Amino acid sequence: MLLFDRRTGPDLGTEAPVYPSTEVPKWYADAKIGVFVHWGIYSVPAWGTPLEPGAHTPVELEFVHHPYAEWYANTVRIPSSPTRRFHESTYGVGTSYEDLADRWTTERFDPDAWMSLFAECGARYVVPTAKHHDGFCLWDSATTPFTAARRGPRRDLMAELSGAARRRGLRFGVYYSGALDWHAGTFPPIRSLTDLFELRRNDRAFADYAHAQLTELIERFRPDYLWNDIDWPDSGKGRGQKDLAALFTHYLEHVPDGLVNDRWGVPCFTVPTREYVSEERRSERVWEACRGLGQSFGHNAVEDDRHLISGTELVHLLVDTVAKNGNLLLNVGPRADGSLPENQVERLHALRRWLAVNTAAIHGTRPWRRHAEPAGHPVRYTTAGGTLFVTDLDPGAGGTPLPADITALAAGRPAAWLTPGGHAPATIDRDGRAPVPESLHDSEAAVLAIESGAG
Repeated sequence: MLLFDRRTGPDLGTEAPVYPSTEVPKWYADAKIGVFVHWGIYSVPAWGTPLEPGAHTPVELEFVHHPYAEWYANTVRIPSSPTRRFHESTYGVGTSYEDLADRWTTERFDPDAWMSLFAECGARYVVPTAKHHDGFCLWDSATTPFTAARRGPRRDLMAELSGAARRRGLRFGVYYSGALDWHAGTFPPIRSLTDLFELRRNDRAFADYAHAQLTELIERFRPDYLWNDIDWPDSGKGRGQKDLAALFTHYLEHVPDGLVNDRWGVPCFTVPTREYVSEERRSERVWEACRGLGQSFGHNAVEDDRHLISGTELVHLLVDTVAKNGNLLLNVGPRADGSLPENQVERLHALRRWLAVNTAAIHGTRPWRRHAEPAGHPVRYTTAGGTLFVTDLDPGAGGTPLPADITALAAGRPAAWLTPGGHAPATIDRDGRAPVPESLHDSEAAVLAIESGAG
């Protein structure tokens, strides 16, 4: 998954299609947290080349030493790659990636337990991979026998995930790889960003194939979110009934409060996405940050705690993203058997514990006039219902320095710290400093709520 929101497809001139207008639905703007789930054949080997903390891979070797385990089907075809060496030593020279489909078992998969965990940890929507770049469909598709319903798990995994999400009150989206499908093509492996656009099908037959698959997903699951990756076949970007503009129209007629991301390669999307990076400052447009808990989206058994984001870093990432008008789509990579790696679950629980006290500063909020101060003590701002939330990312320092405009805003108004025991009255001294209660000094972040009337 990479960022291609600047690509808008072929120049069709006067024949350019008319796309439907899309607006960010309120449920999405309020949600703030979603869970991405990358689960597929690649979860069987569960192997990518982890990058040692502080190290850097030269750009010409990024696809050879790919840290994304979900890219296994591509990387294993590069003769010089560590993935190829791992594969041959583990499965033998004569075993292909697609042979691994029949080794994918899901005996520990409990979709209701997954969704309960995600909801308890603050997620309001979930986006599992319906089809990644390897072309393997996780639903019972009529377009191909290369599906989880007919191989490996012998289960319609998307149906089970969708049902469990709805039962738990979560919005349900689908990830779909629109332009890459290594099962449906005969191109050599991708070794560079140039290859990413050149080594893929753009013919009409493949565009119709992608259209049929996404139409199945829309009509079967009514997904609240269509999360496409790495473009759409150029032959499917015209004005026909099987082209993307018509598909978007069809989708929004079926799901009026649905949304689409920006990775279709057309000038129509609801939210831009950022992968392992953030916006520099508060955005006027709602956006989405996505990343794995480690360096990979699919489960990589080679990763350990050194490669995973810490609980404190995760809380800070969430707070920073929301203050900049973004949602955080945080990825979980299950094992092939359906169990969730313990170190990933630990990170989710760190988020759960912090949100149990501070959810008011996250869910349902909107960004303030600025997301932070340009220098000095690290704070982030959000607002909701006339309350300004000042989140201190370094509560151990003992006090939160407030700028003059916030000190003036808070003058004579109630202010309180959010604590496990409830609201604790706050004071602001003459220098505009709010002492942090000692009980919060060890917290990942402390929240000061000011009843300011600020919107």
